[in-house]
Amino acid sequence: MKTKTLFDNAALGDFPTPAEVRLVRLLPGPIGRVWEYLIDPEKRARWFCGGVTAQKAGGKVVFAMRHKDIAPNEKPPKQYAHVQDPGVTFTGTVLRCEPPRRLAYTFGSKQSEVTFELTPQGKQVLLVLTHRTRGSERADLCSYASGWHTHLALLVAVLQGGKRPPFWSVHAKLEPKYEKLQAAMSRR
Repeated sequence: MKTKTLFDNAALGDFPTPAEVRLVRLLPGPIGRVWEYLIDPEKRARWFCGGVTAQKAGGKVVFAMRHKDIAPNEKPPKQYAHVQDPGVTFTGTVLRCEPPRRLAYTFGSKQSEVTFELTPQGKQVLLVLTHRTRGSERADLCSYASGWHTHLALLVAVLQGGKRPPFWSVHAKLEPKYEKLQAAMSRR
């Protein structure tokens, strides 16, 4: 039985600073279940990517991205074809691991930082994802924002046992929205 909520899991994230995006989602709990979808390679592969995550600061995290596994019947934009199939694999470093509430790691070729914070809200779990970029990687922030937004929509669907939304068409629609939002926030 689905619980009705006034929380909007489709809402755009925000840009607290010019170098970071933050997305907030309310997920069905309990918190230990949501944590498993962040660190278990098979569960994480259902909404984001596979790969082992060491559960200790300084440990290694492997990102085995093959979007054909999460969007099997979709054609990606040309610039992301290699991510669809055969996929890409890269590593990061776990910066913080406080099960089941906080996980932070480096991400991407330029080593930006992604932090997941989980807070129980009754039978649900509030997830706050913050992606901080460094240097020239700031130019990729809107792509990261639309990617995380789309991946989190998959996570919500997986946890709710609902229909999986499309990936690439949603990602393509979101990127210009995030660019517009980021531009508006930077003018403040």
